[in-house]
Amino acid sequence: MTYQTITVETASNIATITLNRPDEANALNALMAEELFDAAVRCGNDSNVRAVVITATGKMFCAGGDLRDMHDQGDDKPAHLTRMATILHGAVIRFAHMDAPVIMAVNGTAAGGGFSLALSGDYVLASNRAKFISAYTASGLTPDGSSTYFLAKHVGLLRAKELLFTNRLLTADEACNWGIVNRVVAPEELMQEANKLAAHFAAGPTKAYGGLKKLLLTAYSDTMETQLEKEMQGISGMMRTHDGPHGLESFLN
Repeated sequence: MTYQTITVETASNIATITLNRPDEANALNALMAEELFDAAVRCGNDSNVRAVVITATGKMFCAGGDLRDMHDQGDDKPAHLTRMATILHGAVIRFAHMDAPVIMAVNGTAAGGGFSLALSGDYVLASNRAKFISAYTASGLTPDGSSTYFLAKHVGLLRAKELLFTNRLLTADEACNWGIVNRVVAPEELMQEANKLAAHFAAGPTKAYGGLKKLLLTAYSDTMETQLEKEMQGISGMMRTHDGPHGLESFLN
């Protein structure tokens, strides 16, 4: 697939996906949703991809949904948003279920759908120039893109309500203190640090990472008995992969 709104580069077992609509603040339109879904499917099915970095060009990470594009749909707005959100959510789900860890390298403001996308990362790095805002209700909309799934898990329910109801703007440091961001770095160091972390993940036990991601997705929803059963199946199942026996042998040696 030839991409128009994103770029995808793969090197040294790392796929770098870059949102590439800088003149439109990297706003999400239907085509970007489709291209993110395609990239997620391809990365998830490529055994050579052992880590993924998602970042953006320009000053913004992502301003959220392309409101002008939505407005131009006329009477087709409900169907348009149904299609677009369904495809975008498919991309988020594929990133969540792939074995490769997904690193968000947030270079600038993440708003609306961009805020949601950043929340869905397995590890979130942010430039100290980045800002985070829900912004949905400011446009008369409810959230999409996973923020109602991840945000309360990251910051707690009351703080999630505060961010979603009031559209409070968080600086990168505040987002880090609240648990939305893992680490804040200087702008010129963002991609260097993201690539260093991705290289560490790419050299690690990919199947174990994938199993870990699946377990954490149900950490708040399953009973203790169900979660422990999944843990048992996961750790014993690792002995049927290359990662488990190899990891034990390496550690003991």
